[in-house]
Amino acid sequence: MPSAKILEQKKAVVAELTEKIKNATAGVVVNYSGITVENDTKLRAELRKANVEYKVYKNTLTARACEEAGLEGLKDQFEGMTAIAISSEDPIAPAKILKEYADKIETFEIKAGFLDGAVMDKEQVLALADIPSKEILIGRIVGSLMSSLYGFAYGLQAIIDKNGEGAAEAAETTEA
Repeated sequence: MPSAKILEQKKAVVAELTEKIKNATAGVVVNYSGITVENDTKLRAELRKANVEYKVYKNTLTARACEEAGLEGLKDQFEGMTAIAISSEDPIAPAKILKEYADKIETFEIKAGFLDGAVMDKEQVLALADIPSKEILIGRIVGSLMSSLYGFAYGLQAIIDKNGEGAAEAAETTEA
């Protein structure tokens, strides 16, 4: 049986992780075995740039935190070498970055995830990773709106040009 001091430390870790999970928009659980130190450093740097927290916790503590956060479906994923990436801002960033590394490194594997309090399996996380970023989606929407506005403006200009030419010719015929 652990001492009271160690038990309190573990409870504090679980409470902190539970809060992070509750406040997160999305998270991804991965099996990080087989990743080199160099690739792990690059991965962590990329996740940090995207404001994603990536950390290795004890599996029992992470499972307990997920259970307390209402994500009981993730409890079974915490076996072996497991890490969790949590994002409180961009729901797509952890899935997208981790999928990139899972494609590069054969033993690095996405296990599951969560999005807005709902548990996702591996396939759903991979589908989420394939969604374009928020900036790209906004650009596409603005582009489609602009193209229809340009079309409308060109149509109006064509009518003005046609009526302008016809009005000038009509004025010349009335003078003659």
